Amino acid sequence: MIDNIPFSIYNDEYFMRQALKEAEKAYELDEIPIGVVVVCNNQIIARAHNQTEQLNDVTAHAEIMAITAASDFLGAKYLEECEIFSTLEPCNMCAGALFWARPKRIVYGAGDEKRGFMRIGKMLLHPKTKLEYGILNEECSALVKKFFATKRKPLK
Repeated sequence: MIDNIPFSIYNDEYFMRQALKEAEKAYELDEIPIGVVVVCNNQIIARAHNQTEQLNDVTAHAEIMAITAASDFLGAKYLEECEIFSTLEPCNMCAGALFWARPKRIVYGAGDEKRGFMRIGKMLLHPKTKLEYGILNEECSALVKKFFATKRKPLK
């Protein structure tokens, strides 16, 4: 860093903000607001958000959609040189898909105590995959909470 100017704007916070933009798209479509970007060599190669309602497909989670798009972009089934940025801790299904995709790193914003894969543990991921979390936790969590607040009926 020189004179408080970072060498690159492309850091974890930048990429998580891009994932948040995807989550906002999901929110606008009345989908659970989860967004994902896949990054390879500091370049976003895939973007996705939840589309389970739009596609009437329970497997259309943001992570699954992003893995498919990134694999198509690279022409490869493994994402070993890629980093996955998700606004919410992946569920068990998505963790399983991420295991097989083998990204070098997964970064998520907000934890998910009810459905997140960490209820079982990091062993759901490929052993070579690094895991980081809590990047923009408050912003990621706030969007999900806002979404569910509109869905729940107030108690009388």
